[in-house]
Amino acid sequence: MFVVYSKKGCPFCEKFKQVLEIEGLPNLILELDIDFTYKEFYDMFGNGTTFPQVIMDDIPLGGCQESLRYMQKNNICCEIL
Repeated sequence: MFVVYSKKGCPFCEKFKQVLEIEGLPNLILELDIDFTYKEFYDMFGNGTTFPQVIMDDIPLGGCQESLRYMQKNNICCEIL
């Protein structure tokens, strides 16, 4: 299960959500100001952290690019985007 901490209007958040949808991977999308605050986000991931932040089965993968690299390296998704 992928948990994605995202915010409205973030192109990297949208890109990652598209990959999850295309690949049919189970996910939970959490949205800033609906499911969490900036303070909660920075408390969890550190000040200055960018969106999205992705956690897979309790393993923090990082942002969009880091998460996609991890997924491709571990054959979780194909070469997309």
